[in-house]
Amino acid sequence: MPTNRRQILIGLIVSSLLVTNALSADFQPADPINPDKTSSEPGLNKIKTIVVIYAENRSFDNLYGLFPGANGIANGLANPESYLQRDRDGKTVLPTLPPVWNSDDPNWSFVAHLPNKPFQIDAAPGGTPGDTGANVSSPDLVHRFYNHQMQINGGRNDQFAVYSDAGGLSMGYYDGAKMAMWQLAKHYTLADNFFMGAFGGSFLNHFWLVCACTPSMATAPEGRTAILDDKTGLLRVESSSGLHSAPYYPGDFNFTPQDKITQRSYAVNTTQPPFQPSGTPPAQDGDPRLANQNAKGSAAVLSPQTEKTIGDTLSEKRIEWAWYAGAWREALVDGQQSPDKPRKVIYNKGSGAANFQSHHQPFNYFSRFDPATPDGALQRAAHLKDYADFQTDIANGTLPAVVFYKPQGSLNQHPGYTDVMSGDAHIAEVVKQLQGSPQWPNMYIIVTYDENGGFWDHVAPPAGDRWGPGSRVPAIFISPFVKKQHVDHTVYDTTSIIQFITRRFDLQPLPGVRQSMGDLINTLE
Repeated sequence: MPTNRRQILIGLIVSSLLVTNALSADFQPADPINPDKTSSEPGLNKIKTIVVIYAENRSFDNLYGLFPGANGIANGLANPESYLQRDRDGKTVLPTLPPVWNSDDPNWSFVAHLPNKPFQIDAAPGGTPGDTGANVSSPDLVHRFYNHQMQINGGRNDQFAVYSDAGGLSMGYYDGAKMAMWQLAKHYTLADNFFMGAFGGSFLNHFWLVCACTPSMATAPEGRTAILDDKTGLLRVESSSGLHSAPYYPGDFNFTPQDKITQRSYAVNTTQPPFQPSGTPPAQDGDPRLANQNAKGSAAVLSPQTEKTIGDTLSEKRIEWAWYAGAWREALVDGQQSPDKPRKVIYNKGSGAANFQSHHQPFNYFSRFDPATPDGALQRAAHLKDYADFQTDIANGTLPAVVFYKPQGSLNQHPGYTDVMSGDAHIAEVVKQLQGSPQWPNMYIIVTYDENGGFWDHVAPPAGDRWGPGSRVPAIFISPFVKKQHVDHTVYDTTSIIQFITRRFDLQPLPGVRQSMGDLINTLE
């Protein structure tokens, strides 16, 4: 290495170490807050570790519609108005369910011409369990912001089948009694009125989990603004009957039109993070830690976000927290490769691949975690961790006070690229490890789903705001302190998790949290 380059490199290393040491001092307050005393409520103070496990894309009826004592499929079937699907005119009741438009797999051909009602996927008239059972990946179903609202149709839930690229599959459900998590739900508390925080997909709902906010930019990337119908304010559709073809949306993009009040466009469907790991590679000869800021089209990245998150409010009170993600370290390496090299981990659906989903990592969108800044690098090291770190901390009893865990793509239960049972077994194993941890006697575990994945649910979402809530999703609460063998009918949504953490640690409330939703206190004994 030439002398001048060596001197520059040494200088940069020394400067970085000086900054790092200075910033590290900020993380060691002279008078740290004792998390055991942050709440004035003695019952809550017994909970010292909150763990949130966030699975993927299942409505309540899809997995727990047959759960004893829950408001499930039987209640839906008792009232035809809660399940009969209507055509795109909003009036005509379909004589049968539409085909699964987005799949040529003959195992799913049985869906076409089924009666217009919910059906069990893993039972007759479907194929054998090996063809369509919960251990087989089904076709994916559209689950996007505007589409979801069109499916809900003002709370009638009667246009799921006609506004889905998977047609009648949207009405399918499983007998979940074989799931390990079902058995845990029987022993602890299952909530049957827990709603996804925002309409649409995983990207937006992960933001609502950590900040109760919708990400935005001053100007949407070129060509990425949704084309809406002037009358409905939802997507423009150019399709005839839902029995004849899949819906066609000429402008189903990821940003809203610019808001007249805030002068910002909101990212409501998947947009890639500005930092690695990202589905957008680094720029050629650019900083490998960053996604290409000049990428166009669907690869265009979201600008770094600055809204306050639950992580910020926890840090303000010096409460330790972490987001653990399956395959995080592998994805970091994968994302920093030269852009001309294929990704082996990020969005790789190949057999045996982790299939890391970049848009499932919400903190990686925030400027606080910019890896190109010394402070951002420190924040990432402190709070964004790998599944291997999670296992170590569980075993050693060193989990922070608030934990978020996101399974890797192959284990998250998402239709289209994985199945129900593999993710169920993985999450149940994680719960078992947590129950064996030294921290278990003072632990509270939440296992829930980001969104419905395009699957129908018979319960109308409660009134909220322009962003949600959306459809019901499963939520299971596991702790020495929760009610046992209990079904909780309290109305919750994803922001209830933020409410619970905020109440437990006496944090500054986040403005987007819906105070009309419960705060999970009713799950406690």
